[in-house]
Amino acid sequence: MHTRTLAASPALAPLLARGALASPFKRPRPGSTLKTPATRLVLPGVRIDLAKLAAYERVCGYGVGADALPVTYPHVLGFPLAMRLMSAREFPLPLLGLVHTAVEIVQREALPATGEYELHSYVEGLAPHRRGTEATLVTEVRAGGSLVWESRSTYLARHRTEQTEAPWSKAHAGPPPGEVRKPPPLPAIAEWRLGGDLGRRYGAASGDRNPIHLHPLTARLFGFRKPIAHGMWTVARCLAEHGVPEAAHIKAEFRAPVLLPGTVTYAAKGGAFELRRGGERVHVTGEVRPPA
Repeated sequence: MHTRTLAASPALAPLLARGALASPFKRPRPGSTLKTPATRLVLPGVRIDLAKLAAYERVCGYGVGADALPVTYPHVLGFPLAMRLMSAREFPLPLLGLVHTAVEIVQREALPATGEYELHSYVEGLAPHRRGTEATLVTEVRAGGSLVWESRSTYLARHRTEQTEAPWSKAHAGPPPGEVRKPPPLPAIAEWRLGGDLGRRYGAASGDRNPIHLHPLTARLFGFRKPIAHGMWTVARCLAEHGVPEAAHIKAEFRAPVLLPGTVTYAAKGGAFELRRGGERVHVTGEVRPPA
């Protein structure tokens, strides 16, 4: 793997523009592969902007001013590196239309807000999905040379596949539609009323100003009748409510977008949690457990 060390965190707006301009020329298809050698981006000497951290904590429901970073905040730190990789010419999937389908986080110890960190980001690989092609982006956080936090985010590019019109195959993720068994809903804990400006507030705190999250007009350009909440906001808000130990293994799946404004129900039992609309549509499912 080729390693490239950066002098500063990339600016997100130019990366989004570059990815948007390149998207129409990228035609993902079955068998899409990454060009080799793969690139690992490294950003050393990262220190936390405490004002930005406080804004993030407020919009996500975390307590402001804690000694340790929220478990989801390193994703915000590493997101510009991931965006640089996904907006690059050699990345085969179009940035526009990518759907964040899942995230897995392993935190090995508490990360002090006043610490200094080194970020690593790379594309782990591409995999076929029954609805297209899925890419896995890895973000690592190191302190004093030790790996203290890592995440794997999967992003789906939808396109026609051999399975689009064919019966379900075990080669693709997910059970056949006729065999889906819905688990019983988790006990409701809280109801949250989400404002229409939530996407703009989270975008200001995180730097992720994807148009689908900002305004009804820009969301309609991408097929949504209303702006949708950031997937990572939904996970962060659930984890802020759930509570996370200093060392934890977290998995979350994004099942359906949360339209803004709207009302959602947070539910949990044991280590499991979910976000749903009343007792109906499930938006997010997840679990918190000790690291292996």
